[in-house]
Amino acid sequence: MVLFFQAYFWVQRNPLGEPFMMPTLAIDDWVPFTPAGFLAYISLWVYVSLPAALQPRLRELLIHGLWTASLCAFCLLLFWSFPTQTPVSNIDWSLHPELAFMKSLDAAGNACPSLHVASAVYSAFWLHRIFMQVGAPSLLRWLSVLQCAVILWSTMAIRQHVFLDVVAGALVGWAFAWLSLRTMARG
Repeated sequence: MVLFFQAYFWVQRNPLGEPFMMPTLAIDDWVPFTPAGFLAYISLWVYVSLPAALQPRLRELLIHGLWTASLCAFCLLLFWSFPTQTPVSNIDWSLHPELAFMKSLDAAGNACPSLHVASAVYSAFWLHRIFMQVGAPSLLRWLSVLQCAVILWSTMAIRQHVFLDVVAGALVGWAFAWLSLRTMARG
């Protein structure tokens, strides 16, 4: 985790070019600014920890970990090579200290694809696999999907990402989940 954040902040400080401003779509206006979405946003850190914590064997844990690291490295490489940023909002961040703090840490350049979304979608697929393996109740699988959806919503609700960032992040998360679970299936 420490290595990831060192790389993340290095990429933030050293992009190869000026960040491209991500365009907004009508759907971006449909999601209202919701400061309370910050709790859902930070719940990602618990959510993405669950697949690793629930792995039954070392082999699965190693495969999951290597693919998670690959997903992060892929996104960091994109942020470094093709930096993107979200449009500046007309929000007084001083009225929302938790969001202001987060915004102060993040430099422009890491909008698309949303690594937050990619990590949530990737984790949702792994959790689904684990829940199916252990015969968990379908309610648990649906709650996991709901939590993933809430995390995706939160990225837009706190104005950290726009819809195109979310779609791109979901595609990256899906692709890495598919590849990693395919590796698992090969045994």
